[in-house]
Amino acid sequence: MPALGSKQNTLNILEATEFKKFGWLVHGFSTRAGGSSRLYGGNALNLGFTKDDARAAVERNRLAFLRTLGAGEMKSTRPAAGRKSRAAGGRFQPWPLITLRQIHSDIIHHVDAPPEAQLAGDGLITQAPKLLLAVQTADCLPVVLVDTRQRAVGVFHAGWRGTLRRIVEKGAGEMKRWFNTRAQDLKAAIGPGIHGCCYEVGEEVREKFESQFAYAASLFREVKERDPVREKYPMMFMNMRAPGHGELPNKIFLDLVEANRRQLLAAGVKAKNIEASAMCTSCHPDLLFSYRKQNGKTGRMMAVAGIRGR
Repeated sequence: MPALGSKQNTLNILEATEFKKFGWLVHGFSTRAGGSSRLYGGNALNLGFTKDDARAAVERNRLAFLRTLGAGEMKSTRPAAGRKSRAAGGRFQPWPLITLRQIHSDIIHHVDAPPEAQLAGDGLITQAPKLLLAVQTADCLPVVLVDTRQRAVGVFHAGWRGTLRRIVEKGAGEMKRWFNTRAQDLKAAIGPGIHGCCYEVGEEVREKFESQFAYAASLFREVKERDPVREKYPMMFMNMRAPGHGELPNKIFLDLVEANRRQLLAAGVKAKNIEASAMCTSCHPDLLFSYRKQNGKTGRMMAVAGIRGR
């Protein structure tokens, strides 16, 4: 999954290297630049209906994103015979975009047509052509699974709660149940999200993971918290009453990418078939949306997957 270019106003879409080999597959991970939203620092490609952004701007962003992906068809706008028109050509008609009301769960929906009402959950799977499945993120991980034999796809939203509930591992199981997917035929792409360098969590999160995963210790690292003033004037703090002179607590960081990679391996996906973006949302807020880095006032990116007509 290549890094982004330097053009700040260009609509950039990240693609998984292996996925590009399949002509029947449409997929992509959106980024920040090249949109119509003004509230998030310029021409932002916000794809989520956030409380701050204008709905019309988001709709324009979504249409531009789908057009760039090629997730749709050009419909002729040529006039009927004998009629004159100033402009003749085509109009882009996007595929239905299937999104979720994301609730940090392990709920996964199988869809073969646009639902009548928005679904609640954090995973979508399909084998139906000309539907675009989507999850929205701004630090949590987007994960796309592709069954290269049965031509089926799944998209999943994996924050720490969804990861704790094994959403991508269950996603592989749901694809097996619905599409007879074999693990050896699955390819996975983990898109941009917050990485272990920046994803600080509390002790309670580590305890929850330790209760569920034998390898949990390998997912966390501790860093001794520093206080430059204390280091420069240690005697000032030595004379203070507790807790002023006590030891500073350790910071705990979770490697969410590795946690999901381990789940994919547990589901039987081959290590060589798992691709993960090296880009951390918190490290690159100029290129990607980060809920934590921007104190909650930020847009949403999309990870999408769909199947062209058979």
